[in-house]
This record gives sequence, structure tokens and C-alpha cells, in this order.
Amino acid sequence: MTNCMVQNACIVADAATDVSAAHGLCFTQESLLGALMEHAIAAVALLVRDYDEAIAFYTNCLDFELVEDTPLGKGKRWVLVSPPGAKETRLLLALASNSEQDICVGEQAGGRVFLFLRVDDFYARYNIMRSRGVRFLEQPREESYGTVAVFEDLYGNRWDLLQPAKKRTADVIPIDR
Repeated sequence: MTNCMVQNACIVADAATDVSAAHGLCFTQESLLGALMEHAIAAVALLVRDYDEAIAFYTNCLDFELVEDTPLGKGKRWVLVSPPGAKETRLLLALASNSEQDICVGEQAGGRVFLFLRVDDFYARYNIMRSRGVRFLEQPREESYGTVAVFEDLYGNRWDLLQPAKKRTADVIPIDR
């Protein structure tokens, strides 16, 4: 193990080093890089009947931002929308292009809640959405995980509007125990 070094409490070796004596404590630089890479869901495809009506709903009714709208040719577009301030997951508005996809518009989750819109002020967002014509399927309710109400998008996909519950002080475990 002459070509190994300790790095962040792991032993890292170059690919040519015999690491058999390390019994699982020594990794090649390539395998360690693979284990440390960040991964995220970049987008979720949502079938729509019309790009422009979907963009109007998400930007006008839900205050989403139009992140990208790039023509791809033959009537296709790459359309990404996201909630304000979102850094990761976005919605890819995908135009239904055949009869099988047409049937699935608004039914991508078979009638279950499909997407979750997390907000920091539930009642403010709830009132704004209602004033803009968003259809809620229930009254807001308090659950152990937060305040929630189910709503439908313009095609009937079900969403949860959700403000997570604040952690109580008793839920926080002190580190110096």
C-alpha cells in the first residue's frame, strides 16, 4: 500500500496499486469519484394538450417561471417551467403526440396525487391560487407533516399544495449529548 493516501477518512489509491491488503478500506480514485457525484431529478415530463395553454396556466395561475421554450422542429418544443426560486426539479411540458398519450393527459397518476408543490406560506398561496381559478378538491387540512390541500391543474392532474410542518424544538436532538 505504498501508493495510498488518507483522504477524508478514506484511503484512496491510484488504479495500479494492489489494495488487497486494505480489506475494503482502499478505493481507486475513479470509484471514489463515482460515489461522490451529486445526482438529482432534473425534470418530470407532464403531458399537455397545448404548449401555450399549459404555459399560461403554470405561469399565470401558479406563478411558475418559464425557464426555457426552445423550438425543436415539427411542432415540438422543449418547454421547462418551475416554481419561483426552484433550483432543481422542473416540469417538462410535453405535447401529447398520439392517441395513447392523449388519453393520459391529466391522468398520468391514475387519479392519485402526482405532484407536490411545497410553499412557505400555505394560506397566502392557497388564496392566490383560488382567486386565479385553480380548482381545489378539498378544504385545507392540518396533517402531522404539514398543511395540505389537493388541487387540479388545467388537465386534471392532482397536486398537493403543501407547507411542511415546522420542526418543534423537542424534535431537534442536541449534538453535545
